[in-house]
Amino acid sequence: MILEKLLENIDYQLIQGDLKQNVSQIDYDSRQVINESLFVCLPGSKVDGHHYAKNAVLSGAKVIVIEKKVDYQEGVTYLLVKNARYALAILSCAFFHHPSHQMTVIGITGTKGKTTTSYMVESILNHAGKKVGIIGTIGSVINGEYRKTKNTTPESFELQRLMYEMVLSGCEYCVMEVSSQGLMLDRVAGIDFDYGVFTNLSPDHISEHEHHSFEHYMECKKKLFHMCKIGFFNKDDEHYEDMIAGAKCQIQTFSMKTKSNLQAYDSRLSRGKGTLGVSFSTRGLISDQFEVDIPGEFSVYNSLVALMLCYALNIETIHMKEALKKVRVKGRVEIIPTQQDYTIMIDYAHNAVSFENILQTIQAYYPKRLICLYGSVGERTEGRRYEMGEIVSRYGAFSILTADNPGTEPIHTINQGIIEGLNVHQGEYIEIEDRKEAIVYALKHAQDGDVILCLGKGHEDYQLIDGIEVPFSEKMVIQNYFDKKSKIHI
Repeated sequence: MILEKLLENIDYQLIQGDLKQNVSQIDYDSRQVINESLFVCLPGSKVDGHHYAKNAVLSGAKVIVIEKKVDYQEGVTYLLVKNARYALAILSCAFFHHPSHQMTVIGITGTKGKTTTSYMVESILNHAGKKVGIIGTIGSVINGEYRKTKNTTPESFELQRLMYEMVLSGCEYCVMEVSSQGLMLDRVAGIDFDYGVFTNLSPDHISEHEHHSFEHYMECKKKLFHMCKIGFFNKDDEHYEDMIAGAKCQIQTFSMKTKSNLQAYDSRLSRGKGTLGVSFSTRGLISDQFEVDIPGEFSVYNSLVALMLCYALNIETIHMKEALKKVRVKGRVEIIPTQQDYTIMIDYAHNAVSFENILQTIQAYYPKRLICLYGSVGERTEGRRYEMGEIVSRYGAFSILTADNPGTEPIHTINQGIIEGLNVHQGEYIEIEDRKEAIVYALKHAQDGDVILCLGKGHEDYQLIDGIEVPFSEKMVIQNYFDKKSKIHI
């Protein structure tokens, strides 16, 4: 694309060079630069792209976008902008011909529920014969084809490229998890959001490298509702009023407790052979009954979002009912189907808030025993470990302490922090450092009516040990166990 065309929606100062030249691709990593690349110097907390401007030129870059002065090279075009991250996003939109203008784009933000909600929406739309793309924590999916991605909300260039591929694949809809980091770092700048969703809010991602306070975290989330046309808000969340304050979109609400555009009522927990679920009725925009085989009250909230969105998209209720009943989300309260009279579940819960949510949810089903298999990430905040142990012991669950992603930290050292928390309420536990052995132990000792929660790994298909990603799938370990067991019985 000609540079001048790429710059149509950007304020810039031409330091030197020619705007009529061709741009072959856009890069922000100097190692990816090719001849005629446009290189954007992104400032970061650890690495500053301005230090690699000369390297980019040596690799063939002909255009350099900067926020501050660098050593200018002869024959290279330099453009000064106020915000390089924002510029990268807008340049990427133009480079890929504004794919968000060619699809219905749904952005989902909040602390919890983003992934499950996005897959519920996809499931309903697919059931109705629509072509859908998803971008989120688990990765991206384009018409059922999975792609691995690095972040919940990828960097703007990758994000626009994925959306462009969706357009080329005939996708009518793009359902996207919009993280606070994605909003703070302008990764979604320039996207034409048709709908925005607020699921809930609780403290998360607050550190010197992410958000310096809860208020900053919330303000970043609110940016989505300056960018979308219609916003769906959880009226029951304690931060609802804060989230709608200053919103520039049309506001619609969902609730389980009060009158709203779509309200759920008469929710009932259900339990089958190796399954846990919930049924509920709705009034307002939709008056009907629904059932989902994902346990807990939060499944009702997630379902309400999916129902509201698909109602707005003119999807027939029959598709909603049938798709919700069948939907499964990888690593998110994912029940592994077996013919046993106990339940095995995999979930991504990896901090105190998510631990308490899932334990509270499962306890409502009155399991005979609640068994939690988990560890904690190495080289991270040690206080998180204590909190996890304290919560598990408070709910009277039996702990099988094992490896999560220990990194270079000894697993036993990590688990000692958890044990300190377990001791607060005299929580019972056993340590089995090898996660595969720990899972097998749990399955061998399971009794009818038990619920086994494998927490922390969720959708991940690896373990990070000593700086190396070692292939590991909890689901595969469980399936292999039952495959071997059935052969022995034969």
